[in-house]
Amino acid sequence: MKLSHLSLISCLFLSSQALALSTDREQPVYIDSDSQQLDMQSNKVTFLGDVKLKQGSININADKVIVTRNATDGAIQEIEGYGDLATFSQLTDDGKTLYGEAKELYYKMVDDQLTMIDQAMLSQDDSVIRGTKIRYQISSQKLIADGKEKGDRVSTVLQPQAVQE
Repeated sequence: MKLSHLSLISCLFLSSQALALSTDREQPVYIDSDSQQLDMQSNKVTFLGDVKLKQGSININADKVIVTRNATDGAIQEIEGYGDLATFSQLTDDGKTLYGEAKELYYKMVDDQLTMIDQAMLSQDDSVIRGTKIRYQISSQKLIADGKEKGDRVSTVLQPQAVQE
């Protein structure tokens, strides 16, 4: 399996100091969908049909979203998004937008990690990373992108930094 440890994510996002908006985790989660199904045994809620999730500056749009909560305290543990292309966006503390898309999104709230699988893409400004699987640790700005076993590779486009006057 081709593996790229892109600690040069700092090159991709360094100019903007891409720390996620620090207040997002403290905000309530709003979800709109065509329907929802609650499974009280597993503490999972499944939202179906043009699902729009918002928490602070975080936006997830997908055909299907599954929210898993902690049985003890009710805190959200993970948000899964599925779709032809499910999307994720979040503002950084400096007002830039981090945007990702893939057929599968897994956002682990406790770990502050976004995993995108199948046609994964993560961008900020005009810099873009594409791969089969992208794992992004939002708070520490660490990224690992994988290509498929043979043939597919990780593709990165780094745009020159704008000159500030």
